Amino acid sequence: MAMAVAQHRVSTSGSSSINKHLDASGKYVRYTAEQVEALERVYAECPKPSSLRRQQLIRECPILSNIEPKQIKVWFQNRRCREKQRKESSRLQTVNRKLSAMNKLLMEENDRLQKQVSQLVCENGYMRQQLHTVNASATDASCDSVVTTPQHSLRDPTNPAGLLSIAEETLAEFLSKATGTAVDWVQMPGMKPGPDSVGIIAISQSCSGVAARACGLVSLEPTKIAEILKDRPSWLRDCRNLEVFTMFPAGSGGTIELVYTQMFAPTTLAPARDFWTLRYTTTLENGSFVVCERSLSGSGAGPSTAAAAQFVRAEVLPSGYLIRPCEGGGSIIHIVDHLNLEAWSVPEVLRPLYESSKVIAQKMTIAALRYVKQIAQETSGEVVYSMGRQPAVLRTFSQRLSRGFNDAINGFNDDGWSIMNCDGNEDVIIAINSSKSFSCTSNPNNALPFVGGVLCAKASMLLQNVPPAVLVRFLREHRSEWADFNVDAYTAASLKAGTYAYPGMRPTRFTGSQIIMPLGHTIEHEEILEVIRLEGHSLVQEDAIVSRDIHLLQICSGIDENAVGACSELVFAPIDEMFPDDAPLIPSGFRIIPLESKPSDTQDSLTTNRTLDLTSSLEVGPATNHSSGDVLSSQNSRSVLTIAFQFPFDSSLQDNVATMARQYVRSVISSVQRVAMAISPSGLSADVGPKLSPGSPEALTLAQWICQSYSYHIGAELLRSESLGSDSILKNLWQHQDAILCCSLKSLPVFIFANQAGLDMLETTLVSLQDITLDKIFDEPGRKALCSNFAKLMQQGYAYFPAGICMSTMGRHVSYEQAVAWKVLEADESTVHCLAFSFVNWSFV
Repeated sequence: MAMAVAQHRVSTSGSSSINKHLDASGKYVRYTAEQVEALERVYAECPKPSSLRRQQLIRECPILSNIEPKQIKVWFQNRRCREKQRKESSRLQTVNRKLSAMNKLLMEENDRLQKQVSQLVCENGYMRQQLHTVNASATDASCDSVVTTPQHSLRDPTNPAGLLSIAEETLAEFLSKATGTAVDWVQMPGMKPGPDSVGIIAISQSCSGVAARACGLVSLEPTKIAEILKDRPSWLRDCRNLEVFTMFPAGSGGTIELVYTQMFAPTTLAPARDFWTLRYTTTLENGSFVVCERSLSGSGAGPSTAAAAQFVRAEVLPSGYLIRPCEGGGSIIHIVDHLNLEAWSVPEVLRPLYESSKVIAQKMTIAALRYVKQIAQETSGEVVYSMGRQPAVLRTFSQRLSRGFNDAINGFNDDGWSIMNCDGNEDVIIAINSSKSFSCTSNPNNALPFVGGVLCAKASMLLQNVPPAVLVRFLREHRSEWADFNVDAYTAASLKAGTYAYPGMRPTRFTGSQIIMPLGHTIEHEEILEVIRLEGHSLVQEDAIVSRDIHLLQICSGIDENAVGACSELVFAPIDEMFPDDAPLIPSGFRIIPLESKPSDTQDSLTTNRTLDLTSSLEVGPATNHSSGDVLSSQNSRSVLTIAFQFPFDSSLQDNVATMARQYVRSVISSVQRVAMAISPSGLSADVGPKLSPGSPEALTLAQWICQSYSYHIGAELLRSESLGSDSILKNLWQHQDAILCCSLKSLPVFIFANQAGLDMLETTLVSLQDITLDKIFDEPGRKALCSNFAKLMQQGYAYFPAGICMSTMGRHVSYEQAVAWKVLEADESTVHCLAFSFVNWSFV
């Protein structure tokens, strides 16, 4: 008992002070400076030494010989506790600083809103008073001057005094938007402010043009933030080029710059934009850093007309960045983007894209704030990436993929692109670039030896009632539903040897397996960078030992369904398995841009003959997951899908590659259309919109009908387990080892369902299944056997077929030991819904 009390006293005293220990007489003695230094050295190497290490420490350090090993153990325990408390205290101080800054920001926003309310109340009272006067209309016109933007006359760009006057005017207007009441800001839908949000996001729905504003806290100094944001091509993916033509000082350490900016067009259906602006950088009296910008008057100003021939000149209204230093480090940043994108120059169906403040907020304003926050986290070491890649390298990969994809979509003449044999009526545009260089900036030895150049097949189409985020997620997770492995292999082969074997020269079968290996992501996971490995096997016996796997570098963005106005993209490029940091990239992919719906928009009717998408039922989720409100909101939604695929080619194979590219893109478009129809929420709800025809029951129902009808006609169970729920029946049917297929009861029966084994046997996908008729899978003896047993099948409800041969969609022969066919009855057991076939023990010949 005495020993226990003594131990308790030792432990308690040690926790109360790290610099004291018990001597031989039982009194507390303070550690000497030499003893603390020796212990600290060991702690720096090993914060939690073992008992052997502590005994070794006492033997090696004579100054610690008078201290018991238990006391040494207590010292290390208390040292670790103190370190933990220090880190927690530092973390809490950081959180407190962030909350204080956010509170200050919210108080300022509240003050601005109160001023705006007061102004609206005054204007409302004034308007009421004017209604009682005869000259109300004239007075109303004068009242409009409160919110209109003052116009400035055209000034000579070579006159510094005139430009300084414009700069000061731009600064005043920008500040009135950033912190004043010049614009009626409303909260961005789906962007609620909070400690974990990117910031306070607002848009304007009443000003001229499109406008968005963001306020947030960033743990970087103001000058660093300004430096990052002024380099617009590094963070704005739609920025093609930014060139400073003139720069001169403007007093108080400020500068005035004349800037020419080119922007990519987001789709093939619209021209690109450019801007000729004045950019003013200065420091305010309160220490805040400001970068503001506006367009200079005159459509002819700026670079030569020839340089801007492919662009539509748009206007930047007073916009910019207000960056204020915070106490304790970091900055509060206000971002304002106010543009007039000249919507008149695009087709009417695309005008919502150029008239939406939500789109500008996502593409520019929020993107800028997220980027500086990302840099801040990388600088502080909070971001950890896989595969040993540095954050800057991964960021460069993402930028190169996005820029290469934008280059392909736009096809600018000054980059060497030209349209190939286009009469204006083609659905797929073919562009070639014989001068395009894929050499690497740091290592010219990695340049691709393209003799002919690069060919791009691109197209755009309108989608109705399809959530862009859901479609992109499906395309990412189910690549085999739309992609051709041999086409991927053709592009990938050019990276290794520079040879241009035409697709199909070395036949390879895609196993259907893709492995996603993440590389990195942005702070809110709105963009993901990853490596995709596609597993393939050679069909030629002598090449069977050679790996046919393909690796793709891929970025996926916009997969959050709640992000209003966000663009969804899936961009990929083939890479070598051990791709270097400067590996050449040939990007291809998809871009889906939402268009704000109008009340007058009407919903397109759904095609009733749909292929049953079993994978969507297994993985995406049943239709009941969609609330009626979500379905209603998506019924009138529209979006623009842009597809661009690039292929290297040799000059001798240019026509062949062009034909292949056009056919392949058309095939991809067809597949995407079927996938889009299958995942459209309007087609998944039983309460809203047109109901599914009896020819397409839900997957769970059909699975039950197949199994119940098999048991009814044949007297045996199709699945081994007898007590399965509806979900388990569907999954077990999907994973059944025999190929099970269902075809419609029509004059020309087509397949409407197949399990995984059935799809493997036919070498097809669910979206392509409805193009296959029953007679196409049998050879001549098989068709004769089907015809001779068809009457028996319809009379008794089932029929057995002997061993035989059928054909896959790739023309390969498939042998089976036995086939069973039966009628699938609906719940009333009297109505025949379709015919089911089961091919037992099938294999490729």
